[in-house]
Amino acid sequence: MSVKTKWICVTAVGIAMFVAFSLCLQVPVFENYYLCLGYVVTAVYCYSFGAVSGTLVSCLGVVLYCLLISGLRGMPGWTLGNLVIGILLGLTFRVTKPMKQVPLKAAINAAAIVAATTLGILAMKSMTECLLYAQPFALRAAKNVYAFVADIVVLLVSLPICMTLDKLAGKMFPDLVK
Repeated sequence: MSVKTKWICVTAVGIAMFVAFSLCLQVPVFENYYLCLGYVVTAVYCYSFGAVSGTLVSCLGVVLYCLLISGLRGMPGWTLGNLVIGILLGLTFRVTKPMKQVPLKAAINAAAIVAATTLGILAMKSMTECLLYAQPFALRAAKNVYAFVADIVVLLVSLPICMTLDKLAGKMFPDLVK
């Protein structure tokens, strides 16, 4: 099997896992918001397979998840927000992955998670919904604070999982792991 075919198959499995984790593992945290455990899959794919694969997993995973649970409601904002998060995390992990100083690596990755989620959820998702629903930006951003906090928590908790699974992914797919 060619490297390109393997990459497509591994990315497709990631998209399916994003949807499955998001649907099956719903952990309630705020009044009507659940932790999106699909972000664990996003983080692992960004870390092990790079920005393109991680971003596709995140964006297409959200599209399929939204179509399954609520149709088009919420999809454009979540998808564009996840586009930003996937790209920024993938690029950051690419730089920090080879670093030997674990505390510095963790601090940079944590800062990148906060920055990417701020840009993706509070800025991009809120701006998209502001334009779609003709509501003030401040109102949309305030409504997205729950998602912002919950997504940061899931992504931060995902960091040790990323490092652990990266070793396994490297053994299983040495030609794909970046």
